[in-house]
Amino acid sequence: MTQIAGADWLARDELQRLLKALSADGEEARIAGGAVRNALLAEPVSDIDIATTNLPQETVRRVEAAGFKAVPTGVEHGTITVIAGGKPYEVTTLRADVETDGRRAKVRFGRDWKEDAQRRDFTINALYAEADGTVVDLVGGLADIETRRLRFIGDAEDRIREDYLRILRFFRFFAWYGTGRPDAEGVKACVRLKDGLDQLSAERVWSELKKLLSAPDPSRALLWMRQAAGVLTRVLPESEKWGIDAIHPLIRAELELGWTPDPLLRLVAIVPADPERMVGLAERLKLSNADADRLSQWAKTAPVISTMPEDAFARLLYRGDRRGFIDRLRLALASARARGIEDNKALIEAGGFSRLLAYAEQWRKPEFPIRGRDLAGLGVEDGPRMGELLRELENQWVDGGFSQDRGALLDRAATMLRN
Repeated sequence: MTQIAGADWLARDELQRLLKALSADGEEARIAGGAVRNALLAEPVSDIDIATTNLPQETVRRVEAAGFKAVPTGVEHGTITVIAGGKPYEVTTLRADVETDGRRAKVRFGRDWKEDAQRRDFTINALYAEADGTVVDLVGGLADIETRRLRFIGDAEDRIREDYLRILRFFRFFAWYGTGRPDAEGVKACVRLKDGLDQLSAERVWSELKKLLSAPDPSRALLWMRQAAGVLTRVLPESEKWGIDAIHPLIRAELELGWTPDPLLRLVAIVPADPERMVGLAERLKLSNADADRLSQWAKTAPVISTMPEDAFARLLYRGDRRGFIDRLRLALASARARGIEDNKALIEAGGFSRLLAYAEQWRKPEFPIRGRDLAGLGVEDGPRMGELLRELENQWVDGGFSQDRGALLDRAATMLRN
C-alpha cells in the first residue's frame, strides 16, 4: 500500500479538520491531483486540492460549520475555495464531463471516484490520497509515477478533444516530470489534433507556455514540440525559422552560474530579435505590459562586443534599456560558454561578456543634475531652445563620463549662451 503519510503539509491541523468535516456522515473527501503527484515524486507541493462527494452547497455548509471561510470561486463546476489556517484549498465535487467543445466542459456531479479520475488528463494527475496518506490509484498512475512516464488517461485523442489545451499541458508536464522520450501515443495524438490549438484563448496559451518555460529544463519538451509534433510553431510561429538551439546553452549557463530560471529570457532565446515581430507576438499572446515591454526592449537593444570598455558601455546603458542589455549579455555569455568547449577565442569572449554583465547588473542610472529651471535662471525661455540646450548639455555630460557636477554644467551653459 503506497503512502504519503510523511508529507509535512498533510499533517496540518486545519487540513485534517477540513477533511474530517467533509468526510462525516457517509460522505468522502480526498486530496487530489498535483499535491499527491509531487509528494510521490519528492517535488515541492504548493497548491492542495480536495475532491469530495459533497455537493457544493453541502460543502459550504460543512466548512462554515467547522469554522472555515467558503468562497464560491467555481460553483458551477463544483469548486469551492476554502480558507483554512490562512491557506486556500480548492474543494471540488466529484464530476463527469457530459459535453465538451475543446475549450470548456459541462459537468454533472456524482459520487463515483473512478469516473472522476477518468475525466482527468494524465494518469499521474489522477491520484488521490486519504487523510491518513493512503494513495488511491484508479487509473494506473502509480506505475507511471515510478517511471516518470506522462500518459493520457484512456484514449489520448478523446482526452485532447475534451480540451485542446491538453496538448500544451502534455509537453508542460513532460518538461517538469517526464524522463526519456514522451509517450508515443500522446505525441501522435498531439500531432493529429494540433489544429485545435487555434480555438484556445491567448491567455490560456501563454499561461501554459510560461509554465513550460519555467520548468528546470524545458529543452527536451521544446525539441519534441518543434520537431516531432509541430506544436511549437503552431502557437509560436516566430520560432519557425529561428530554431531553439540557443535554449540548450542557456539552460546549462543557468545551472552552472546559478541564474534563476527566467521564462521570458528563455522565450527570447527561441525567437528572432525583430522589434516588429515581438510587438505582434506580445499582442497575439496578450502579454502583460511589463512582459511586452521587455520583449520589445530586448529586440531593439543592439548586441554588445565583448571587448567594449566599461566607460563606453556605461554610455550605452544610460541611453538604452538596462534590462535589454542584461538579456542580450546573458544569451551572448551562454552561447560563448558553449562554444568555448572547443574554441579558445569563444572562452575569451565569454570572459568579456561576463565582465560586462556583472557591470550592467550593478549599474544604476545616474541622474542628470540640470533641470529647465536652472536654465531659466540663466535667462533661457521655456521652449524649443531650452530643450535643445538641455539635450546638448546632457550629451556632453554623458560623453564626459557623468563627471561634471551641477556647477560645472551651469558654467558650461553660460558659456554656450554667451557664444
